[in-house]
Amino acid sequence: MTREMTAPLTKPLPNGLATVEQEIARACKEARRERASVTLIAVSKTFDAAAISPVIDAGQRVFGENRVQEAKTKWPALTSAYAGIALHLIGPLQSNKAKEAVALFDAIHSVDRPSICEALAKEINAQKKQPELFVQLNTGEEPQKAGVAPGEADAFIASCRDKYGLVISGLMCIPPVNEAPAPHFALTAKIAARNGLTNLSMGMSADFAVAIQFGATHVRVGSAIFGHR
Repeated sequence: MTREMTAPLTKPLPNGLATVEQEIARACKEARRERASVTLIAVSKTFDAAAISPVIDAGQRVFGENRVQEAKTKWPALTSAYAGIALHLIGPLQSNKAKEAVALFDAIHSVDRPSICEALAKEINAQKKQPELFVQLNTGEEPQKAGVAPGEADAFIASCRDKYGLVISGLMCIPPVNEAPAPHFALTAKIAARNGLTNLSMGMSADFAVAIQFGATHVRVGSAIFGHR
């Protein structure tokens, strides 16, 4: 179990963080899981340090950002001011940003094509830094979304490991907005299991409780904590 999973929330919780924590605890109880088995990623994209600091003060230490450039502008100062911050890149990654991403982030949730694998392998080797890596699935096979199609997932995961030498921690998915999320979470969990992957990054503000029922180990929650952008 990682340290980030077990860090306690210590002060009165601001904004919607208290409600989210209660919902995670309830979902874990219903699924007969330990609360510590689910990492809450507070998605802080588009919010500035003034909005983020109260959430950190409350004890939250794991945060998600969508863009490398935005994270670069605000997180170095915050990570200097607060100990134990873990940053997760949950948005798409361009190959030319791999160097900065490996340097800045503790986890990258958007491994989805050979060019990204190649760029990450190069930087992980050069920087001697191993962020946690998630393969992003496109479970709805939506043309406008990034991610690996379910039918290609096994081969892609094998390529990540065998061709590029990447250590894949788990899978990430974003179900289609107009479909029930449960089948997409179930499919992601099934693909992870047959590939020996234990981490599942799935579930956002509207559906994280459902995701926990299907084994999510990381839930990405933004608006329920910080409010709407």
